[in-house]
Amino acid sequence: MTAAAPTDPAPPTSPTSPIPPPGEELLRRITALRDGPGHTDRDLAAALGAAEDPLLLAEAGRLLEGVTADRLSPAPVRRPRPLRIAVAATFTADDVVPLLRAALLAAGLDTEIHTCPYDRLVLELTDPHSELAAFRPDAALCLLDAAALLPRDWDPSRLDDLAGTVRGRAETLAGAAAGFAARTGAAVLLHTVPLPRPDRAAVISHRGAAALGRLWREANIALLAAGETRDGLHTLDLEAALADVPGPVRDERRYRFGRMSWTPHTELAYAREAAAFCRAVAGLGRKVLVLDLDNTLWGGVLGDDGPAGIELGTLYPGDCYTDLQHRALALRRQGVLLAVCSKNEQSLVDEVLAGHPDMVLRPEDFVAVLADWERKDLRIAALAEELGLTPEAFVFADDSAFECGMVREGLPAAAVVHLDGDPAGHSLKLLAPAHFTQLGATATDAERTALYRDRRARTRLRTEHASAEDYLRDLGIRVTIGEADAFSLPRLVQLELRTNQFNLTGRVHGDAATRRLAESPEHLVLAVDVADRFGSEGIVGGVWLDRGTDRWVIRNLVLSCRVLSRGVEQAVLQYAAERARAAGAPLLEGLHTPTGRNRPAAGLYPSAGFDLTDDGPGPDGSLRYLARPEALAALAPDWITLDSKEAPHHV
Repeated sequence: MTAAAPTDPAPPTSPTSPIPPPGEELLRRITALRDGPGHTDRDLAAALGAAEDPLLLAEAGRLLEGVTADRLSPAPVRRPRPLRIAVAATFTADDVVPLLRAALLAAGLDTEIHTCPYDRLVLELTDPHSELAAFRPDAALCLLDAAALLPRDWDPSRLDDLAGTVRGRAETLAGAAAGFAARTGAAVLLHTVPLPRPDRAAVISHRGAAALGRLWREANIALLAAGETRDGLHTLDLEAALADVPGPVRDERRYRFGRMSWTPHTELAYAREAAAFCRAVAGLGRKVLVLDLDNTLWGGVLGDDGPAGIELGTLYPGDCYTDLQHRALALRRQGVLLAVCSKNEQSLVDEVLAGHPDMVLRPEDFVAVLADWERKDLRIAALAEELGLTPEAFVFADDSAFECGMVREGLPAAAVVHLDGDPAGHSLKLLAPAHFTQLGATATDAERTALYRDRRARTRLRTEHASAEDYLRDLGIRVTIGEADAFSLPRLVQLELRTNQFNLTGRVHGDAATRRLAESPEHLVLAVDVADRFGSEGIVGGVWLDRGTDRWVIRNLVLSCRVLSRGVEQAVLQYAAERARAAGAPLLEGLHTPTGRNRPAAGLYPSAGFDLTDDGPGPDGSLRYLARPEALAALAPDWITLDSKEAPHHV
């Protein structure tokens, strides 16, 4: 037998062994992930999110092309398909795409990114047969430089003439973007445009410089106003965001050499803002902020210092904690649920929340106040179950590294914010990652704390009844349905975007398309409101219908998970059938497209007496069900009262 050849021993490690630079180590991990199809690195997403070197992140984004989020994130976002994102620019923006990919992978989101040809933005937006239109993006990012607004031969001595030209170009861009959003249902993002230093310096008089600044800001205001008022169109205030970015907006050598209008730091700032927008398009804004108390909502330790000894008020460091409370209150007013999870005595906590003169947040601002000595990850998991939410809806903020680590380990889908160091930076740490970003606010958002407090009460009532039907009858459920109006339309758009479990087709019509359908006599958009003995749940569902002469078609039906298992979906379907029957429609057709996440909706049509058609699944896997409205039996269970906004009636 021949002895095996000796192998070289691994080189010894010692305190003097060189440690690779952080950037080199990050790229090494990414390369290992890319080259090993079965390899995972669950901490890599966090490392990408923490990195600040734009050149490093651009290289990381290039290497990560084709790598899925589940390989580098402990809790990737569960979506039926990658988010489709288009990038169209008036300048060379090739490096923005890998930066955007890195930012979205850091958020656990898989994407498919399409880049439009250079400097064809308006044509791509306006041509129905363009590459951009054919891609059918969920989000279209329109990147602009000063040349998009400013003529090459502009005359600094004739600024009055320039004002109309710049404003007109801004309005043309906004009109093209809004038209694309209306045709396709995509969410389109414009941004304000910084004016580079050479153009500012071209005007030598102080009055002229002031006039140039005014007319430029008027053009940017037009872009911002379009994002406020045009359906499906949104505007990022990039000019304001860049106030915190070091260095110039444009490197003149890069610009003259390759028409690269942004420096790497500007590209990174935009990519992260755009990634937050894309997360909002995907409905991934988090809903609940869970806060510790000691050295988080106030300075000091309540159990040691007593209510009178904690730090709050107008003097440092107490003013830092007061500011954080103001920021949390602002989030609550925009629909974010606030909760407390603290290792403290409940009676002392209640005393401070209700009576301390410097407290900004009061008991009514919280959906739950959990003060005990239990593990925080377990208490947050129990709260999520009570509220009918998943851990990925939560953000947890605490000053303790131990508690942050425990929640991060026990609830990997939750976001964790470690409020360490000087409390002057706590507010920015809480807000900077854009955890709570959403496309728009609705009336329901302002009432969300009360709605979810009622939900916890419903959960407790359920445990007091011997059977589910007894519980449902005791609730006194009332379902009110009517045609969508200006107040309910934004909420319906938000619901279709965020709802995955009971979304019959998984599709998202978007803001512009939903409004167009609601205004069309050939279509119908319905809003569903649910209330019970504990109060109103608000608008929790919507129906998008086509009203044809030979049949009505339910394009989509969505229902919030918080009212599932109550029979609401059957009541909604009954209402749609009654409307179709009253209009004389001989057939009612329902569409269902399995997405992998909407299994709770799969049985609705078969259980209601609809028949599956014989033509098989469509190209997207969609199934078609048919029924004659007059042949359908009463569908709403007897514990539901069904009301119509137009003509109230009862079941």
